[in-house]
Amino acid sequence: MFDGLIDGDGIVRLSAAAVAGMIIGASRGFLGKPAGMRTMGLVSLGAALITIVTIRMPGIADNPDALSRVLQGVIQGVMAGIGFLGAGVVIRDSKEMEVRGLTTAAAVWITAALGVACALGFWTTVLAGLGITLMLLVVARPLDRWIERRAASRNDYG
Repeated sequence: MFDGLIDGDGIVRLSAAAVAGMIIGASRGFLGKPAGMRTMGLVSLGAALITIVTIRMPGIADNPDALSRVLQGVIQGVMAGIGFLGAGVVIRDSKEMEVRGLTTAAAVWITAALGVACALGFWTTVLAGLGITLMLLVVARPLDRWIERRAASRNDYG
């Protein structure tokens, strides 16, 4: 009954999702941040897997109205569920009145979104999203630190 749920194309989509997640995870791992390559690869793979199962499920795949409704619900569920996973890496330091882990939580969320995009075969979107994400995680980090130092020095001198 469920023959054909996964084929060569599905394997490519799942593999691409895992690799995209692993790339984001590697960028976090190199910086010593939580949720590294394995975690991000699994998040993206899981999002892709549930999306592929949904779009290929008999009775849904051949009914555009049902597919649209079910796919919207699955994507909403995946993204909301990943939000809870991301919340697990957010820490509030009451001593320093600082919140930590927001960037990692956002990276977990975007990794799931990339997994969904891989599952749907939106390759240009995947490449653009991955590139922009890496730019924000790696390239923007020194700029962010520079801005923080400037703000701190302004606060020190009035």
